[in-house]
Amino acid sequence: MRTVKGPTDHVVVVGAGLAGLSAAMRLSGAGRQVTVLEREAIPGGRAGRLDLEGPAGTYQFDTGPTVLTMPDLIADAFDCVGEEMSDWITLEPVAPLYRAFYPDGSVLNVLSDVDEMTEEIRAVIGPDEAAGYRRYVEFVSQLYRYEMKDFIDRNIDSPFDLLTPDLARLVAIGGFRKLAPKVRQYMTDPRTERIYSFQAMYAGLSPYDALAIYAVIAYMDSVAGVFFPKGGLHSVPVAMAAAAEKHGVTFRFGTEVTSVETVGDRAVAVHTADGERIAADVVVLNPDLPVAYRDLLGRDPWAVRRLTYSPSCFLMLAGSSASYSKIAHHNIHFGRSWRGVFDDLIDRRTLMTDPSVLVTNPTRSDAALAPPGKELYYVLFPTPNLDAPIDWRTEGARYRDEAVRTLESRGYIGFGDAIEVENITTPLDWQARGMERGAPFASAHSFFQTGPFRPGNIWGQNVVFTGSGTQPGVGVPMVLISGRLAAERVTGKDPSYRSRARRT
Repeated sequence: MRTVKGPTDHVVVVGAGLAGLSAAMRLSGAGRQVTVLEREAIPGGRAGRLDLEGPAGTYQFDTGPTVLTMPDLIADAFDCVGEEMSDWITLEPVAPLYRAFYPDGSVLNVLSDVDEMTEEIRAVIGPDEAAGYRRYVEFVSQLYRYEMKDFIDRNIDSPFDLLTPDLARLVAIGGFRKLAPKVRQYMTDPRTERIYSFQAMYAGLSPYDALAIYAVIAYMDSVAGVFFPKGGLHSVPVAMAAAAEKHGVTFRFGTEVTSVETVGDRAVAVHTADGERIAADVVVLNPDLPVAYRDLLGRDPWAVRRLTYSPSCFLMLAGSSASYSKIAHHNIHFGRSWRGVFDDLIDRRTLMTDPSVLVTNPTRSDAALAPPGKELYYVLFPTPNLDAPIDWRTEGARYRDEAVRTLESRGYIGFGDAIEVENITTPLDWQARGMERGAPFASAHSFFQTGPFRPGNIWGQNVVFTGSGTQPGVGVPMVLISGRLAAERVTGKDPSYRSRARRT
Protein backbone atom coordinates (compact mmCIF):
# COMPACT_ATOMS: atom_id res chain seq x y z
CA MET A 1 0.00 0.00 0.00
CA ARG A 2 1.27 3.44 -0.91
CA THR A 3 1.74 5.81 2.03
CA VAL A 4 2.81 9.42 2.39
CA LYS A 5 6.53 10.17 2.43
CA GLY A 6 8.46 12.08 5.04
CA PRO A 7 7.43 13.19 8.52
CA THR A 8 3.79 12.83 9.56
CA ASP A 9 3.84 14.49 12.99
CA HIS A 10 1.49 17.39 12.20
CA VAL A 11 -1.48 16.73 9.96
CA VAL A 12 -3.71 19.54 8.72
CA VAL A 13 -7.20 18.38 7.77
CA VAL A 14 -9.07 20.81 5.51
CA GLY A 15 -12.81 20.41 6.09
CA ALA A 16 -14.79 19.06 9.05
CA GLY A 17 -17.19 16.91 7.08
CA LEU A 18 -17.86 13.33 8.16
CA ALA A 19 -14.87 12.05 6.21
CA GLY A 20 -12.51 14.72 7.56
CA LEU A 21 -13.69 14.05 11.11
CA SER A 22 -13.29 10.29 10.66
CA ALA A 23 -9.72 10.83 9.47
CA ALA A 24 -8.93 13.33 12.25
CA MET A 25 -10.13 11.02 15.02
CA ARG A 26 -8.13 8.09 13.71
CA LEU A 27 -5.00 10.16 13.21
CA SER A 28 -5.26 11.63 16.67
CA GLY A 29 -5.71 8.16 18.12
CA ALA A 30 -2.56 7.10 16.26
CA GLY A 31 -0.56 9.82 17.98
CA ARG A 32 -0.50 12.58 15.37
CA GLN A 33 -0.97 16.27 16.09
CA VAL A 34 -4.08 17.16 14.12
CA THR A 35 -5.44 20.58 13.16
CA VAL A 36 -8.83 20.77 11.43
CA LEU A 37 -9.63 23.92 9.44
CA GLU A 38 -13.30 24.45 8.55
CA ARG A 39 -14.70 27.43 6.68
CA GLU A 40 -18.14 27.14 8.28
CA ALA A 41 -18.92 27.98 11.90
CA ILE A 42 -19.94 24.38 12.66
CA PRO A 43 -18.71 20.89 11.77
CA GLY A 44 -20.52 18.57 9.39
CA GLY A 45 -19.83 19.68 5.84
CA ARG A 46 -22.68 18.30 3.76
CA ALA A 47 -24.21 16.95 6.98
CA GLY A 48 -24.97 20.49 8.05
CA ARG A 49 -27.63 22.21 10.10
CA LEU A 50 -30.04 25.07 9.41
CA ASP A 51 -32.14 26.68 12.12
CA LEU A 52 -35.12 28.73 10.94
CA GLU A 53 -37.28 30.85 13.22
CA GLY A 54 -41.03 30.51 12.79
CA PRO A 55 -43.97 32.09 14.57
CA ALA A 56 -43.99 29.36 17.23
CA GLY A 57 -40.24 28.85 17.66
CA THR A 58 -37.18 27.27 16.04
CA TYR A 59 -37.18 24.60 13.35
CA GLN A 60 -33.93 22.59 13.25
CA PHE A 61 -33.16 21.05 9.87
CA ASP A 62 -30.53 18.65 8.64
CA THR A 63 -29.33 20.05 5.32
CA GLY A 64 -27.65 16.96 3.93
CA PRO A 65 -28.07 13.20 4.32
CA THR A 66 -31.00 11.96 6.36
CA VAL A 67 -30.46 8.20 6.11
CA LEU A 68 -27.92 6.79 8.56
CA THR A 69 -26.79 3.19 8.16
CA MET A 70 -23.87 1.06 9.41
CA PRO A 71 -23.39 2.88 12.74
CA ASP A 72 -20.51 0.52 13.59
CA LEU A 73 -18.41 2.64 11.25
CA ILE A 74 -19.04 5.65 13.48
CA ALA A 75 -18.31 3.56 16.55
CA ASP A 76 -14.92 2.63 15.06
CA ALA A 77 -13.96 6.30 14.82
CA PHE A 78 -14.86 6.85 18.47
CA ASP A 79 -12.89 3.73 19.41
CA CYS A 80 -9.78 5.32 17.94
CA VAL A 81 -9.80 8.00 20.62
CA GLY A 82 -10.84 5.58 23.35
CA GLU A 83 -14.49 6.64 23.48
CA GLU A 84 -17.79 4.79 23.28
CA MET A 85 -20.14 6.12 20.64
CA SER A 86 -23.13 5.54 22.91
CA ASP A 87 -21.74 8.08 25.38
CA TRP A 88 -21.93 10.77 22.68
CA ILE A 89 -24.78 9.83 20.33
CA THR A 90 -28.22 8.36 20.95
CA LEU A 91 -29.33 6.27 17.98
CA GLU A 92 -32.80 4.86 17.50
CA PRO A 93 -33.77 2.37 14.78
CA VAL A 94 -36.18 3.72 12.20
CA ALA A 95 -39.13 1.42 11.56
CA PRO A 96 -40.23 1.12 8.89
CA LEU A 97 -37.00 2.00 7.12
CA TYR A 98 -39.09 3.48 4.31
CA ARG A 99 -42.75 3.58 3.43
CA ALA A 100 -43.20 3.20 -0.30
CA PHE A 101 -46.29 4.64 -2.00
CA TYR A 102 -47.13 3.42 -5.49
CA PRO A 103 -49.32 4.97 -8.20
CA ASP A 104 -51.82 2.09 -7.99
CA GLY A 105 -52.56 3.13 -4.39
CA SER A 106 -50.69 0.26 -2.73
CA VAL A 107 -48.27 0.89 0.14
CA LEU A 108 -45.29 -1.23 1.14
CA ASN A 109 -43.44 -0.86 4.44
CA VAL A 110 -39.75 -1.68 4.09
CA LEU A 111 -38.45 -3.48 7.17
CA SER A 112 -34.97 -4.67 8.09
CA ASP A 113 -36.11 -7.84 9.85
CA VAL A 114 -36.14 -10.47 7.11
CA ASP A 115 -39.04 -12.45 8.57
CA GLU A 116 -41.16 -9.32 9.07
CA MET A 117 -40.38 -8.08 5.56
CA THR A 118 -41.23 -11.48 4.12
CA GLU A 119 -44.66 -11.26 5.72
CA GLU A 120 -45.11 -7.66 4.51
CA ILE A 121 -44.40 -8.67 0.91
CA ARG A 122 -46.58 -11.75 1.26
CA ALA A 123 -49.50 -9.63 2.48
CA VAL A 124 -49.15 -6.79 -0.06
CA ILE A 125 -47.95 -8.68 -3.15
CA GLY A 126 -48.01 -12.45 -2.65
CA PRO A 127 -46.13 -15.58 -1.50
CA ASP A 128 -44.00 -16.04 -4.61
CA GLU A 129 -42.64 -12.51 -4.32
CA ALA A 130 -41.97 -13.05 -0.62
CA ALA A 131 -39.95 -16.18 -1.39
CA GLY A 132 -38.02 -14.26 -4.04
CA TYR A 133 -37.25 -11.55 -1.51
CA ARG A 134 -35.66 -14.08 0.85
CA ARG A 135 -33.43 -15.33 -1.97
CA TYR A 136 -32.52 -11.73 -2.78
CA VAL A 137 -31.45 -11.12 0.82
CA GLU A 138 -29.12 -14.09 0.53
CA PHE A 139 -27.67 -12.59 -2.64
CA VAL A 140 -27.05 -9.08 -1.24
CA SER A 141 -25.63 -10.56 1.97
CA GLN A 142 -23.12 -12.48 -0.15
CA LEU A 143 -22.34 -9.29 -2.06
CA TYR A 144 -21.60 -7.49 1.18
CA ARG A 145 -19.30 -10.25 2.44
CA TYR A 146 -17.37 -10.40 -0.83
CA GLU A 147 -17.18 -6.65 -1.44
CA MET A 148 -16.55 -5.09 1.95
CA LYS A 149 -13.12 -6.46 2.80
CA ASP A 150 -11.49 -6.50 -0.63
CA PHE A 151 -13.23 -3.74 -2.60
CA ILE A 152 -14.60 -1.13 -0.16
CA ASP A 153 -12.80 -1.25 3.17
CA ARG A 154 -9.23 -1.07 1.83
CA ASN A 155 -6.92 1.24 -0.08
CA ILE A 156 -6.59 0.25 -3.73
CA ASP A 157 -3.59 1.38 -5.73
CA SER A 158 -3.98 -0.74 -8.86
CA PRO A 159 -6.59 -2.84 -10.64
CA PHE A 160 -4.34 -5.78 -9.81
CA ASP A 161 -5.24 -5.25 -6.15
CA LEU A 162 -8.69 -6.57 -7.02
CA LEU A 163 -7.40 -9.97 -8.09
CA THR A 164 -8.58 -11.85 -5.04
CA PRO A 165 -10.72 -14.95 -4.57
CA ASP A 166 -13.64 -12.66 -3.76
CA LEU A 167 -13.51 -11.20 -7.27
CA ALA A 168 -14.17 -14.63 -8.70
CA ARG A 169 -16.98 -15.11 -6.20
CA LEU A 170 -18.57 -11.80 -7.24
CA VAL A 171 -18.42 -12.82 -10.88
CA ALA A 172 -19.90 -16.21 -10.09
CA ILE A 173 -22.96 -14.82 -8.28
CA GLY A 174 -23.63 -12.23 -11.00
CA GLY A 175 -22.27 -9.11 -9.33
CA PHE A 176 -21.18 -7.66 -12.67
CA ARG A 177 -24.54 -8.02 -14.36
CA LYS A 178 -26.87 -5.02 -14.54
CA LEU A 179 -28.71 -4.24 -11.32
CA ALA A 180 -32.33 -4.10 -12.49
CA PRO A 181 -32.28 -7.45 -14.32
CA LYS A 182 -30.48 -8.99 -11.35
CA VAL A 183 -33.20 -7.80 -8.98
CA ARG A 184 -35.84 -9.20 -11.35
CA GLN A 185 -34.11 -12.56 -11.15
CA TYR A 186 -35.47 -12.77 -7.61
CA MET A 187 -38.47 -10.41 -7.52
CA THR A 188 -40.71 -9.76 -10.49
CA ASP A 189 -43.24 -7.28 -9.14
CA PRO A 190 -42.47 -3.67 -10.19
CA ARG A 191 -43.02 -2.49 -6.61
CA THR A 192 -40.26 -4.60 -5.09
CA GLU A 193 -38.01 -3.97 -8.08
CA ARG A 194 -38.26 -0.24 -7.43
CA ILE A 195 -37.71 -0.34 -3.68
CA TYR A 196 -34.65 -2.58 -4.00
CA SER A 197 -33.04 -0.80 -6.93
CA PHE A 198 -33.69 2.91 -6.34
CA GLN A 199 -30.40 3.00 -4.37
CA ALA A 200 -28.59 3.12 -7.73
CA MET A 201 -29.51 6.81 -7.70
CA TYR A 202 -27.04 7.26 -4.83
CA ALA A 203 -24.35 5.92 -7.16
CA GLY A 204 -25.43 8.37 -9.85
CA LEU A 205 -26.74 5.74 -12.24
CA SER A 206 -29.92 4.21 -13.53
CA PRO A 207 -30.56 0.71 -12.11
CA TYR A 208 -30.68 -0.37 -15.75
CA ASP A 209 -27.06 0.77 -16.19
CA ALA A 210 -25.59 0.22 -12.70
CA LEU A 211 -23.78 -3.00 -11.94
CA ALA A 212 -25.42 -5.44 -9.56
CA ILE A 213 -22.56 -4.94 -7.11
CA TYR A 214 -24.34 -1.71 -6.13
CA ALA A 215 -27.09 -3.78 -4.59
CA VAL A 216 -24.72 -3.69 -1.61
CA ILE A 217 -26.24 -0.27 -0.89
CA ALA A 218 -29.62 -1.98 -0.54
CA TYR A 219 -27.99 -4.34 1.96
CA MET A 220 -26.64 -1.44 3.99
CA ASP A 221 -30.04 0.13 4.56
CA SER A 222 -32.77 -2.36 3.70
CA VAL A 223 -31.14 -5.33 5.49
CA ALA A 224 -28.66 -3.86 8.00
CA GLY A 225 -31.13 -1.18 9.09
CA VAL A 226 -31.62 2.59 9.21
CA PHE A 227 -31.07 4.70 12.34
CA PHE A 228 -31.89 8.22 13.44
CA PRO A 229 -29.75 10.14 15.94
CA LYS A 230 -31.50 12.18 18.59
CA GLY A 231 -31.08 15.79 17.52
CA GLY A 232 -30.89 14.91 13.83
CA LEU A 233 -28.09 13.55 11.69
CA HIS A 234 -26.05 16.71 12.22
CA SER A 235 -25.59 15.59 15.83
CA VAL A 236 -23.20 12.92 14.54
CA PRO A 237 -20.49 15.31 13.26
CA VAL A 238 -21.05 17.53 16.31
CA ALA A 239 -20.33 14.56 18.59
CA MET A 240 -17.37 13.41 16.51
CA ALA A 241 -15.82 16.88 16.65
CA ALA A 242 -16.37 17.16 20.40
CA ALA A 243 -14.78 13.77 21.07
CA ALA A 244 -11.86 14.58 18.78
CA GLU A 245 -11.31 17.91 20.50
CA LYS A 246 -11.39 16.22 23.91
CA HIS A 247 -8.50 14.07 22.73
CA GLY A 248 -6.29 16.84 21.42
CA VAL A 249 -7.51 17.69 17.92
CA THR A 250 -7.44 21.44 17.32
CA PHE A 251 -10.48 22.84 15.48
CA ARG A 252 -10.53 26.24 13.84
CA PHE A 253 -13.97 27.08 12.53
CA GLY A 254 -14.64 30.06 10.29
CA THR A 255 -11.25 29.46 8.67
CA GLU A 256 -11.31 29.17 4.89
CA VAL A 257 -8.34 27.52 3.21
CA THR A 258 -7.60 29.13 -0.15
CA SER A 259 -4.58 27.14 -1.32
CA VAL A 260 -2.11 24.40 -0.50
CA GLU A 261 1.51 25.53 -0.76
CA THR A 262 3.64 22.94 -2.53
CA VAL A 263 7.32 22.53 -3.30
CA GLY A 264 7.42 20.19 -6.26
CA ASP A 265 4.93 17.48 -5.37
CA ARG A 266 5.21 18.01 -1.63
CA ALA A 267 2.74 20.07 0.43
CA VAL A 268 4.45 22.23 3.02
CA ALA A 269 1.62 24.48 4.25
CA VAL A 270 -1.90 25.73 3.68
CA HIS A 271 -2.94 29.37 3.26
CA THR A 272 -6.15 30.87 4.58
CA ALA A 273 -8.40 33.67 3.37
CA ASP A 274 -7.08 35.78 6.26
CA GLY A 275 -3.55 35.56 4.90
CA GLU A 276 -2.28 33.05 7.44
CA ARG A 277 0.22 30.35 6.52
CA ILE A 278 -0.12 27.10 8.49
CA ALA A 279 2.76 24.66 8.08
CA ALA A 280 1.96 20.96 7.77
CA ASP A 281 3.76 17.64 7.44
CA VAL A 282 0.69 16.10 5.79
CA VAL A 283 -2.42 17.72 4.30
CA VAL A 284 -5.75 15.83 4.21
CA LEU A 285 -8.31 17.44 1.89
CA ASN A 286 -12.01 16.86 2.59
CA PRO A 287 -13.52 19.30 0.01
CA ASP A 288 -15.08 17.81 -3.11
CA LEU A 289 -12.12 16.21 -4.89
CA PRO A 290 -12.35 18.10 -8.22
CA VAL A 291 -12.71 21.39 -6.34
CA ALA A 292 -9.76 20.51 -4.08
CA TYR A 293 -7.54 19.77 -7.07
CA ARG A 294 -8.51 22.90 -8.98
CA ASP A 295 -8.94 25.51 -6.25
CA LEU A 296 -6.53 24.35 -3.56
CA LEU A 297 -3.78 22.51 -5.43
CA GLY A 298 -4.07 24.51 -8.65
CA ARG A 299 -4.02 21.34 -10.76
CA ASP A 300 -6.35 19.81 -13.31
CA PRO A 301 -5.33 16.19 -13.88
CA TRP A 302 -6.88 14.14 -16.67
CA ALA A 303 -8.24 11.63 -14.15
CA VAL A 304 -10.43 14.43 -12.79
CA ARG A 305 -11.27 16.17 -16.08
CA ARG A 306 -12.68 12.96 -17.53
CA LEU A 307 -15.23 12.47 -14.76
CA THR A 308 -18.97 12.42 -15.34
CA TYR A 309 -21.26 13.38 -12.49
CA SER A 310 -24.33 12.05 -10.73
CA PRO A 311 -27.70 13.73 -11.00
CA SER A 312 -28.34 16.53 -8.55
CA CYS A 313 -31.46 17.31 -6.54
CA PHE A 314 -33.89 20.04 -5.60
CA LEU A 315 -34.29 20.13 -1.83
CA MET A 316 -37.10 21.83 0.06
CA LEU A 317 -36.88 22.12 3.84
CA ALA A 318 -40.27 23.04 5.24
CA GLY A 319 -41.45 23.78 8.77
CA SER A 320 -45.15 23.14 8.82
CA SER A 321 -48.31 23.22 10.89
CA ALA A 322 -49.65 20.18 9.01
CA SER A 323 -49.17 16.54 9.93
CA TYR A 324 -50.04 13.51 7.82
CA SER A 325 -50.98 10.33 9.63
CA LYS A 326 -50.34 7.94 6.76
CA ILE A 327 -46.64 8.67 6.33
CA ALA A 328 -43.56 7.29 8.12
CA HIS A 329 -40.16 8.83 8.89
CA HIS A 330 -38.83 8.16 5.35
CA ASN A 331 -41.32 8.03 2.47
CA ILE A 332 -40.78 7.33 -1.20
CA HIS A 333 -43.57 8.30 -3.57
CA PHE A 334 -43.09 6.59 -6.91
CA GLY A 335 -44.55 7.94 -10.13
CA ARG A 336 -46.01 5.74 -12.81
CA SER A 337 -42.90 5.86 -14.97
CA TRP A 338 -39.83 4.34 -13.31
CA ARG A 339 -37.44 3.90 -16.19
CA GLY A 340 -38.61 7.27 -17.48
CA VAL A 341 -37.23 8.97 -14.36
CA PHE A 342 -33.71 7.93 -15.32
CA ASP A 343 -34.25 8.64 -19.01
CA ASP A 344 -35.23 12.19 -18.04
CA LEU A 345 -32.48 12.83 -15.50
CA ILE A 346 -29.51 11.09 -17.10
CA ASP A 347 -30.14 10.62 -20.82
CA ARG A 348 -32.23 13.69 -21.70
CA ARG A 349 -30.95 15.86 -18.81
CA THR A 350 -34.39 17.27 -18.16
CA LEU A 351 -36.61 17.58 -15.11
CA MET A 352 -38.74 14.54 -14.29
CA THR A 353 -41.99 14.49 -16.22
CA ASP A 354 -43.44 11.94 -13.77
CA PRO A 355 -41.61 12.55 -10.50
CA SER A 356 -40.58 10.08 -7.86
CA VAL A 357 -39.85 11.92 -4.63
CA LEU A 358 -38.40 11.31 -1.15
CA VAL A 359 -40.18 12.93 1.79
CA THR A 360 -38.56 12.66 5.21
CA ASN A 361 -40.50 13.64 8.33
CA PRO A 362 -37.81 13.77 11.06
CA THR A 363 -40.16 15.04 13.78
CA ARG A 364 -41.85 11.65 13.63
CA SER A 365 -38.74 10.35 15.43
CA ASP A 366 -37.67 13.47 17.33
CA ALA A 367 -40.46 15.98 17.99
CA ALA A 368 -38.00 18.35 19.71
CA LEU A 369 -36.60 19.38 16.31
CA ALA A 370 -39.65 21.64 15.78
CA PRO A 371 -41.84 23.82 17.99
CA PRO A 372 -44.60 21.97 19.86
CA GLY A 373 -47.25 20.66 17.49
CA LYS A 374 -45.21 21.47 14.38
CA GLU A 375 -43.50 19.25 11.81
CA LEU A 376 -40.34 19.17 9.69
CA TYR A 377 -40.40 18.01 6.09
CA TYR A 378 -37.31 17.28 4.00
CA VAL A 379 -38.48 16.99 0.40
CA LEU A 380 -36.03 15.79 -2.25
CA PHE A 381 -36.70 15.79 -5.99
CA PRO A 382 -33.87 14.35 -8.11
CA THR A 383 -32.83 16.71 -10.93
CA PRO A 384 -30.10 16.80 -13.56
CA ASN A 385 -26.79 18.32 -12.51
CA LEU A 386 -25.49 21.60 -13.94
CA ASP A 387 -24.43 19.95 -17.17
CA ALA A 388 -28.10 20.31 -18.13
CA PRO A 389 -29.24 23.55 -19.80
CA ILE A 390 -31.50 24.59 -16.90
CA ASP A 391 -31.25 28.12 -15.54
CA TRP A 392 -31.94 27.60 -11.84
CA ARG A 393 -31.88 31.35 -11.21
CA THR A 394 -35.29 31.50 -12.84
CA GLU A 395 -36.34 27.86 -12.61
CA GLY A 396 -35.97 27.56 -8.84
CA ALA A 397 -39.12 29.47 -7.88
CA ARG A 398 -41.23 27.82 -10.57
CA TYR A 399 -40.04 24.34 -9.62
CA ARG A 400 -40.73 25.05 -5.97
CA ASP A 401 -44.38 25.63 -6.79
CA GLU A 402 -44.45 22.53 -8.99
CA ALA A 403 -42.97 20.49 -6.14
CA VAL A 404 -45.73 21.67 -3.81
CA ARG A 405 -48.39 20.78 -6.39
CA THR A 406 -46.84 17.32 -6.81
CA LEU A 407 -46.87 16.72 -3.08
CA GLU A 408 -50.47 17.81 -2.76
CA SER A 409 -51.44 15.49 -5.59
CA ARG A 410 -49.69 12.62 -3.77
CA GLY A 411 -51.74 13.05 -0.61
CA TYR A 412 -50.13 15.97 1.25
CA ILE A 413 -53.33 17.99 1.28
CA GLY A 414 -52.80 21.69 2.02
CA PHE A 415 -49.03 21.30 2.12
CA GLY A 416 -48.29 24.70 0.61
CA ASP A 417 -50.62 26.68 2.85
CA ALA A 418 -49.31 24.98 6.01
CA ILE A 419 -45.67 25.98 5.45
CA GLU A 420 -44.44 28.38 8.14
CA VAL A 421 -40.73 28.45 7.23
CA GLU A 422 -38.89 27.05 4.25
CA ASN A 423 -35.53 26.86 2.56
CA ILE A 424 -34.79 25.82 -1.02
CA THR A 425 -31.57 24.33 -2.38
CA THR A 426 -31.10 23.96 -6.14
CA PRO A 427 -28.16 22.50 -8.09
CA LEU A 428 -26.81 26.05 -8.38
CA ASP A 429 -26.79 26.29 -4.58
CA TRP A 430 -25.03 22.93 -4.24
CA GLN A 431 -22.33 24.25 -6.56
CA ALA A 432 -21.97 27.41 -4.47
CA ARG A 433 -21.38 25.16 -1.45
CA GLY A 434 -18.41 23.56 -3.19
CA MET A 435 -19.92 20.60 -5.06
CA GLU A 436 -18.69 20.15 -8.61
CA ARG A 437 -21.49 20.46 -11.23
CA GLY A 438 -23.89 21.05 -8.35
CA ALA A 439 -23.87 17.30 -7.72
CA PRO A 440 -24.12 16.42 -4.01
CA PHE A 441 -23.70 12.73 -4.91
CA ALA A 442 -20.31 13.49 -6.56
CA SER A 443 -18.99 11.71 -9.65
CA ALA A 444 -21.12 8.80 -10.86
CA HIS A 445 -20.13 5.23 -10.04
CA SER A 446 -19.88 3.97 -13.58
CA PHE A 447 -17.48 1.04 -14.10
CA PHE A 448 -14.54 3.29 -15.01
CA GLN A 449 -15.23 5.60 -12.06
CA THR A 450 -15.32 2.85 -9.44
CA GLY A 451 -12.67 1.20 -7.28
CA PRO A 452 -9.17 1.63 -8.74
CA PHE A 453 -10.61 3.71 -11.60
CA ARG A 454 -12.08 6.31 -9.25
CA PRO A 455 -9.68 9.17 -8.47
CA GLY A 456 -7.21 7.92 -5.89
CA ASN A 457 -6.91 9.31 -2.39
CA ILE A 458 -3.21 10.26 -2.47
CA TRP A 459 -1.31 12.85 -4.51
CA GLY A 460 2.36 13.66 -4.57
CA GLN A 461 4.35 12.89 -1.46
CA ASN A 462 1.96 13.91 1.28
CA VAL A 463 -1.49 15.08 0.13
CA VAL A 464 -4.38 12.76 0.93
CA PHE A 465 -8.01 13.11 -0.18
CA THR A 466 -11.08 11.97 1.68
CA GLY A 467 -14.81 12.20 1.02
CA SER A 468 -17.27 11.02 -1.62
CA GLY A 469 -15.18 12.09 -4.63
CA THR A 470 -12.48 9.54 -3.93
CA GLN A 471 -12.46 5.86 -2.98
CA PRO A 472 -14.66 4.11 -1.98
CA GLY A 473 -17.39 6.59 -2.97
CA VAL A 474 -20.73 8.13 -2.06
CA GLY A 475 -22.90 7.75 1.02
CA VAL A 476 -22.43 8.16 4.76
CA PRO A 477 -20.88 4.68 5.27
CA MET A 478 -18.52 5.20 2.35
CA VAL A 479 -17.26 8.62 3.44
CA LEU A 480 -16.68 7.34 6.97
CA ILE A 481 -14.60 4.53 5.47
CA SER A 482 -12.79 7.05 3.27
CA GLY A 483 -11.66 8.82 6.43
CA ARG A 484 -10.19 5.58 7.70
CA LEU A 485 -8.47 4.94 4.38
CA ALA A 486 -7.02 8.46 4.40
CA ALA A 487 -5.64 7.93 7.90
CA GLU A 488 -4.16 4.63 6.81
CA ARG A 489 -2.25 6.43 4.04
CA VAL A 490 -0.58 8.45 6.80
CA THR A 491 -0.05 5.81 9.48
CA GLY A 492 0.68 2.87 7.20
CA LYS A 493 -1.74 0.61 9.05
CA ASP A 494 -5.38 0.34 10.01
CA PRO A 495 -5.74 2.84 12.90
CA SER A 496 -9.08 1.40 13.98
CA TYR A 497 -9.12 -0.37 17.32
CA ARG A 498 -11.80 -2.79 16.26
CA SER A 499 -11.11 -5.81 14.11
CA ARG A 500 -12.18 -5.30 10.52
CA ALA A 501 -13.56 -8.83 10.65
CA ARG A 502 -16.66 -7.54 12.46
CA ARG A 503 -17.54 -5.58 9.30
CA THR A 504 -17.11 -8.45 6.85
